[in-house]
Amino acid sequence: MNIVICGAGQVGSYAAEQLAAANHNITVIDSDGDRLKRIEDTLDVGTLQGNCAEAWILREAGCADADLLIAATDRDEVNLLTVSLAKGVGARRTIARVHHRAYFENQGLDYLKHLGIDRMICPEYSTAIAIAQTLRNPGALAIENFARGRIEIQEFEVSPEAPAIDVPLSELTIPRGTLLLALTRNKYVFLPDANTALKPGDLAILAGNSDTFQEARRMFHNEKLSRSDVVIMGGPALAVWLCRSLRGRNFAIRLFETDRARAEELADKLDWVTVIHADPTDPNIFAEENIANADVFVALLDDDEQNILGSAWAKSMGVKETIVLVQRPKYLHLYKNVNIDRSFSPRRVAVTEIERVIDERPIKFMASLAKGVLDLFQVDVGPNSEILNKPLKDVTLAPHWIITAIRRGDDVRVPGRDDDVRAGDTLLVAGQHGMESKLKSIFGIG
Repeated sequence: MNIVICGAGQVGSYAAEQLAAANHNITVIDSDGDRLKRIEDTLDVGTLQGNCAEAWILREAGCADADLLIAATDRDEVNLLTVSLAKGVGARRTIARVHHRAYFENQGLDYLKHLGIDRMICPEYSTAIAIAQTLRNPGALAIENFARGRIEIQEFEVSPEAPAIDVPLSELTIPRGTLLLALTRNKYVFLPDANTALKPGDLAILAGNSDTFQEARRMFHNEKLSRSDVVIMGGPALAVWLCRSLRGRNFAIRLFETDRARAEELADKLDWVTVIHADPTDPNIFAEENIANADVFVALLDDDEQNILGSAWAKSMGVKETIVLVQRPKYLHLYKNVNIDRSFSPRRVAVTEIERVIDERPIKFMASLAKGVLDLFQVDVGPNSEILNKPLKDVTLAPHWIITAIRRGDDVRVPGRDDDVRAGDTLLVAGQHGMESKLKSIFGIG
């Protein structure tokens, strides 16, 4: 595949490294000759010095014959203009990296449609969602960015006094937009049907739209949840995304920011968060704020060394779990050696998203819900599917498969019984391991 990458910064250079290793033909454009020299010294890729927001530069880089152009400079406006020009020059598909919420959420305008962009990625947002999924439920089964955080899948134990105990699913009024995917009982994993009744101690896998998920979860697990104490060090855009993802989910959040102006801005923007103008790794502040008893310490500074050292120190002082943001690859191997629990890298998240765009297979493995037993797939519905335009209540996929989510344009949701499947939809489908070939005939994939 011929790929043009605009921007040789952290995301662009890492994308070039990973995609070149996968035997794609890569050309990198950047106005900084020193950045390009570093890439030339380490990678077998083409380079071109110039402004990627100029059509003639794109043509010279081979954009007219490119299967994909990735605009990954540090400036959103340059990236948006570049992908629009690239489509005009002849690139088959385009990806724009953005930072600002206004662009990513299409506030005021559908930028994707207006500029002809195939995909917009925001590594900071995606990283925040990944961290939030980890914090919301340690057993959470992430759907990555299939629905930009609008759908959740979690696994949890059915509590003894839950309203759903001993009631057949056909008689339960589960909130619309939620779906019981699977149960584990006595180590046996199965897809439930209308006659299934839950028992205390069952492990349930529940999927649901984010706005109704918690209500549905209480039907199966109604024990009172204690609030988790989360300490965030640093207030970049990623911290804002993370706080928004945790809002209203039994989290008490304290965000520490050393820049007063930024702290005041965050306090106005995040009125459900306690914003403190201080350094949480200052021993006096650490003791005064009783941070040692925090459940989670999340380090989100732009400085990798400070993140790692601060988190390692917090862990040594008693914090239960520590999470670090790491930008540069040379630090990724260090976190386990200093007793840090998890690390997240926005550039790795970005490249993972890019790789999914490149992967044009109509059926893609997403995750294992129960290893060797139950898998989750993304399926692009073909025009000859045998279930097109039929209400799901009239479609028989069980006992092998269940449609977990439907993405149609910008609309993503867990379907109800009256929803249908249409050609061009992208589905999230859960089903028995080892029966992937059956999906091709069901969904009209040649």
